[in-house]
Amino acid sequence: MADGNFDYDVLVIGAGPGGYVAAIRAAQLGLKTACAESRETLGGTCLNVGCIPSKAMLHASELYDHAANGAMAKLGIRTTVELDLDTMHGQRRDAVKQLTGGIEFLFKKNKVTWLKGRASFEDAHTVSVGDQKVTAKNVVIATGSSVTPLPGVEIDQKVVVDSTGALELAKVPRHMVVIGGGVIGLELGSVWRRLGAKVTCVEYLDQILPGFDGDIRKEANKVFKKQGIEFRLGTKVSGVAVNGETATLTLEPANGGEATTLDADVVLVSIGRRANTDGLGLDRIGLSPNQRGQIETDHDFRTPVDGVWAIGDVIPGPMLAHKAEDEGIAVAENIAGQHGIVNHDVIPSVVYTWPEVAGVGLTEEQAKEKGEIKVGRFPMMANSRAKTNHEPDGFVKVIADAKSDRVLGVWCIATVAGTMIAQAAQAMEFGATSEDIAYTCHAHPTHSEAIKEAAMAVTGKPIHI
Repeated sequence: MADGNFDYDVLVIGAGPGGYVAAIRAAQLGLKTACAESRETLGGTCLNVGCIPSKAMLHASELYDHAANGAMAKLGIRTTVELDLDTMHGQRRDAVKQLTGGIEFLFKKNKVTWLKGRASFEDAHTVSVGDQKVTAKNVVIATGSSVTPLPGVEIDQKVVVDSTGALELAKVPRHMVVIGGGVIGLELGSVWRRLGAKVTCVEYLDQILPGFDGDIRKEANKVFKKQGIEFRLGTKVSGVAVNGETATLTLEPANGGEATTLDADVVLVSIGRRANTDGLGLDRIGLSPNQRGQIETDHDFRTPVDGVWAIGDVIPGPMLAHKAEDEGIAVAENIAGQHGIVNHDVIPSVVYTWPEVAGVGLTEEQAKEKGEIKVGRFPMMANSRAKTNHEPDGFVKVIADAKSDRVLGVWCIATVAGTMIAQAAQAMEFGATSEDIAYTCHAHPTHSEAIKEAAMAVTGKPIHI
């Protein structure tokens, strides 16, 4: 039962991957729990307009591409291909509907009350949700993030779209310009590239995928170029003028120089995301976000205001659904008096392009700054399963401490890199050395053998190269 003075023991604001997980875990631990969410469905950005629907489109477009570009013909499967975009969108919406419904079922099963509406603090223990006021002993802010706007560029979801609009296009664009060479831009750009659009990616920095390992960034750039994505690196978008059904972008070199223009019928703005704190009434509880607009917390996810906690994209760290989920479990356990922790050094990142790009731990650049390292690499073209599947692109790279041999980071480009990286994260969570991975028997033939071989290469003894 709730503490007699409050309606709830825990009120979670936001039902994204962080919030809904925190609410379920708190309820499992015997706390009377409510979750405030203003969307019509649960699951937040990730489930409704982010990770989940984008994967449905990525997978479908991959299959279309394999059939349309001759990859299947090379395997002896001849086919004539026709794109039915309505059905493709239909299966995406269906996946989202089933999963959001699943969370609603889990809320009922675990007796979590869904308070529908936008939440705002009256004081540290009183929150108004829609037109009702509720009190809670503990409040968890899990409001997530939203698309960072590009100054002076208005998103109309027709010609100029964000990631949400880029999932819903009713026809394949003739020319799509993606502003931003990060994960979201590359994933959604690759969907429409495979379905027949010309795609140009404009990135302010001199290389795509900021935050990833340097070698991986270069190799990914090469692979995507080969697939027909055109890159304008070190380039700034200084204006987007929409005229009817097309747009003209003004581009300038990032370090100064002559401006050029580029025409497109769809412009995808994907320059990052920012924490959602507007309208929360943080000033009423004396909580002010940091310079980047995020809420700072301690190691246990407490904010400086007693009884108020925060997790996920709204606090510092990588804006990833799985980070938010782990923090959701940890914060609920901490509220219940247990010891919930998240190891922020071992959070994998995945780009769900074809091939996938994944990494966990330190990049080679970061590891070098900290001390002496050894690096092992193994190319996917020497991996037997990649060979039989005609998937030669990419490599695996294992970075280990030169003295202790402890694995500091693992980076890979492979068709199933996102699944492979779980092994690396698990090994690092246990403090593995490169030798530990090298001497673990891996099934043959699998893509994952490339991780074993890269680990063997750290000490200079891969077998198959």
